[in-house]
Amino acid sequence: MLGWSIAYIFLLLSIFLPPLSLITAALLMVPVLIMYVKLGTRRFLVHYVVSLAIVYFVASLLAGWLGALLVSVSVFFLPPVIQMGNLYKKRAAARTVLTAGTLTLLGELLLTLIVCFMFGLNPIGGMKRFMMESVQTLPAQAQSIMAVDMDTLIQLMVQMLPLYMIGFSLFYVVISHWLARKVLVRSGESIPGFKPVKDWMLPKSFVWLYLLALILEMFVKDSRSMIFTALLNLLPLLMTAFAIQGIAFLFYVAHVKRWNKTLPIVGIFLLFIPPAHFMFSLLGVFDVAFPIRDRMTSK
Repeated sequence: MLGWSIAYIFLLLSIFLPPLSLITAALLMVPVLIMYVKLGTRRFLVHYVVSLAIVYFVASLLAGWLGALLVSVSVFFLPPVIQMGNLYKKRAAARTVLTAGTLTLLGELLLTLIVCFMFGLNPIGGMKRFMMESVQTLPAQAQSIMAVDMDTLIQLMVQMLPLYMIGFSLFYVVISHWLARKVLVRSGESIPGFKPVKDWMLPKSFVWLYLLALILEMFVKDSRSMIFTALLNLLPLLMTAFAIQGIAFLFYVAHVKRWNKTLPIVGIFLLFIPPAHFMFSLLGVFDVAFPIRDRMTSK
C-alpha cells in the first residue's frame, strides 16, 4: 500500500502539468479506492492523511495557494471513493456501484454550485464569459460558418450544464471502477463485474421515454422554458444509451453467428461520429423494443 500512496502523491502533484494532466486527472480516485478496500479504516486514514500532508508541503513550496487547492481536489473525490469502497466490501453488483458512485459525485457537484451561489459567486456567469472569449478567439471565417447567433449558442451550452455534470461524474466513476476492480481482483478480492456486453439490455420503458421526449421536442419551442432545458439534456443521454445498446446488439450477433469481434469493436470507435452515433442509437431502440434476439436464437 505504500506504493499506492506514493502513486497517489505523484498523481495529485501532476494534475496541473499540462502534458500529464489529461491522463492523471482521470486516475485520481483509483489509488484511494484500492487503499480503502485493502486497508482498515484507521490504516487507510493514516496513509491518506500522510499523503495529503506531503502533497500540501511540496505544492506550497511552489505556490502558497496550490497546496490547499490540491487538498481540496482530493477531499472532493473522497465521498464517492468511500461509497464505492463500502459497496465493494459488501460484494454489491457492478451496476449498484456505478450508480451509487455517479450519484454521489453528481450530488457533490450540485452542492458545490449551491455553496458558490451562497457565497456570492457565479460559476455559470464565469462559464458564459469563458465560452464567449473562446468563441471570439476563433477566426472570423469559423465564426461566420456558425448559423446560430453566438449569444443563443452560448445560452444553449450553459443550459446543457446538467448533461456535462452527469457525463463528468459517469466518466470518472466508470474509469475508476474499471481500473480499481482489475487491480483488486488480481490481489485476491472477489468483486462482481459487469455482465458481458452482449447481454446488456435497457428496460423497455426507456423506449417510451425516448418517444415521449421526441414528441415533446416538436412542440416545445421556448428555449428558456424548463421543459426545453430538460429535453436538451435528456435527449443526448437517451441517444447515447441506445447507441451503446446498439453496440451490445452487435456483440450479441457476433456471439450467436460466431463472427470475429472486429465488427462491434470498430463500432465502438464509430460512436464518436455523429451519423454513426444516430444509426447505432436507432439500432438500440429496435433491439429493446422488438424481440430481435429471441428470433435470432430460435433460428
